[in-house]
Parts: sequence; C-alpha cells; structure tokens
Amino acid sequence: MVRIPKPGQPVRGSRSGAPIMALFDLIGRRWAMGVLWTLSEIGPATFRDLQDKCETISPAVLNQRLKELQAAQLVHKVASGYEVTAIGREIYQDLVPLGSTAKRWARQLSDQ
Repeated sequence: MVRIPKPGQPVRGSRSGAPIMALFDLIGRRWAMGVLWTLSEIGPATFRDLQDKCETISPAVLNQRLKELQAAQLVHKVASGYEVTAIGREIYQDLVPLGSTAKRWARQLSDQ
C-alpha cells in the first residue's frame, strides 16, 4: 500500500492537514518535484527515459515516487510510460513562477 499525505489529515508541518501543506509534504519528498517537473517538461516517458533525465535518481526512489504520484493522481501510466495528469500539469504550471522567483533570489544571494 502506498501512503501519501492527504488533505484533512495531519501531515508534515500541519496538524490540520491543510491542502497546501499536504501537497508540499508530497512534492517535498526527495525527487518527487523533480519527477513531476521532468515529466511535465518532456511529456510521456518510460521508466528508463525518466531515470536518464533525472540523472542521479536511483531506480528504487524513482519507483517509489512514481507510485506516490500515481496514488495522488498527479501522474498516471499510459501505453508509452508515465504521464502527468491534468491536475499534475496545473501544479507544475503553478510552480513555474515560483521557479523564476527562486532564480531571482539565488542571484540576489550571489550578489552579496
């Protein structure tokens, strides 16, 4: 059985299980956001293709993250491998601006 954080139940950082905290708990797991991000950028991919694109991810971690992301309905299995679902793509699109802000923040820190 795959255990994922669920809104309304205690999660890391929130006893109430606020939906945003449940999502952050899930995508904050090692490589979870990287897998979601990579699939969103490259489109459907086989396990091996995804492992190659994620470079340093171990097969065991990739397998676990794919199971969790599938249980959370952010990724699903298709004939050509794995693909981001509509809600997974929406989350990715919401994270893109945060990625831009993170780059500006990194530049600001490096200028000090």
